[in-house]
Amino acid sequence: MAQLHFYIPDPIADKLKLKAEQAHLSVSKYIAEIAKREVEDQWPKNYFELFGSWQGEDLKRADQGSFEDRDSFE
Repeated sequence: MAQLHFYIPDPIADKLKLKAEQAHLSVSKYIAEIAKREVEDQWPKNYFELFGSWQGEDLKRADQGSFEDRDSFE
């Protein structure tokens, strides 16, 4: 596993320590989790290529009914 070294302002470091403590993680593990979440692919492979590729019947929205009448607060 790679080790990274970086500098951050003390107030940010204090906040990171507090957040890590609240998550019951070491600061290193907490930062690693943040980094992992930020750099992982967030969409499945080829997700966007699927747009417009539906070949079935047109999708229709179900009837939404009507609004109910409610008393005013005024």
